[in-house]
Amino acid sequence: MAELADVVSREKFVRRLTQAGLAPMGIVGEIRRLATIAVPARVPRVVANDADDDHVLACALAAQADLIVSGDRHLLDLGGTYQGIRIATPAEAVQLVGR
Repeated sequence: MAELADVVSREKFVRRLTQAGLAPMGIVGEIRRLATIAVPARVPRVVANDADDDHVLACALAAQADLIVSGDRHLLDLGGTYQGIRIATPAEAVQLVGR
């Protein structure tokens, strides 16, 4: 949740969200309300260049997620899946979920 708050508070997102009548922390609050928090038992090293991404993968496994949605290049470079969990860009996710 902290990383989400950091990302949506970046200037490029604040401008777009403001134009849409949304507030960054409002988005974080709504996702927090809808989310199920998963706490992995351990966080193995997977992404050599970004340890924060290892936490995303470990949480997805702990939550038995079907999909990780991210624009993060390190996650996307894993080849589209991690231990059976699909990794997609936001645009790809919209198409997948819309089916």
